[in-house]
Amino acid sequence: MDLFSTTIDPAHNWLPKKGIVNYHGPIFNSETAYKYYQALFNEIAWAPDEAMIFGKRIITKRKVAWYAEKAYSYTYSKITKTALVWTPLLLEIKEAVEKASGETYNACLLNLYHNGSEGMAWHSDGEKDLKKNGAIASVSFGAERKFAFKHKEDKTVINMPLAHGSLLVMKDTTQTHWLHRLPPTKKVHSPRINLTFRTIVRK
Repeated sequence: MDLFSTTIDPAHNWLPKKGIVNYHGPIFNSETAYKYYQALFNEIAWAPDEAMIFGKRIITKRKVAWYAEKAYSYTYSKITKTALVWTPLLLEIKEAVEKASGETYNACLLNLYHNGSEGMAWHSDGEKDLKKNGAIASVSFGAERKFAFKHKEDKTVINMPLAHGSLLVMKDTTQTHWLHRLPPTKKVHSPRINLTFRTIVRK
């Protein structure tokens, strides 16, 4: 099912049940979005991602970075990362995202996809350190890519293109009931940078 249309309503829920996904479209004009894209590409401390799959350490072509208000440790795919402290650039983007989404965030996982051959497999963001049912704000810069959701039980699939400078917010029980992914594509030959702002809870 493809629910994307040219009229964007940030209050519209793109999921038919059990969860909330709001797409705001571009929240930055093209000039500002390109400025952020260039700065993120050149200034962020990018490193190849690592994952443990069937007990074997895998190094990905996709690069990642982890920033937060404190040196939070964050574990996913059985790999633990320690956050770097916010840069002025990330704080500037975070402020705009918080204003648009009406939520607050204390951490950000960044992904750099060099071209369409790099993507992300089906998963949900259910790490124990994340705020339960908290909002996750996904900001895209660079190449437009298709993003997909799949219901964990009935396998309903929702596809939507994420534009340069756009904001997508996942909240409520989305992570409990839905998987999401960035499918690879042969049609995209330029990089995409994705920032996922989230809230880490320390008990």
